[in-house]
Amino acid sequence: MNGLDPFIEPGALVRLAGMDAWGLGQVQSVAGTRVTVNFEHAGKQVIDAHRVALVFVGDDPRDT
Repeated sequence: MNGLDPFIEPGALVRLAGMDAWGLGQVQSVAGTRVTVNFEHAGKQVIDAHRVALVFVGDDPRDT
């Protein structure tokens, strides 16, 4: 078990804890605890989910 939220999978919408300015991100790939995410305002980033929390967003909050 790597401690990664089981909902963090390709296609999932996420936010990076503490980095609201990066905006909403979509998971591109997951390899162990390395998660590639394409963020609205920060582009593609590789995140070590063992060190930094990704927060699963169940629905796109922009659709409200």
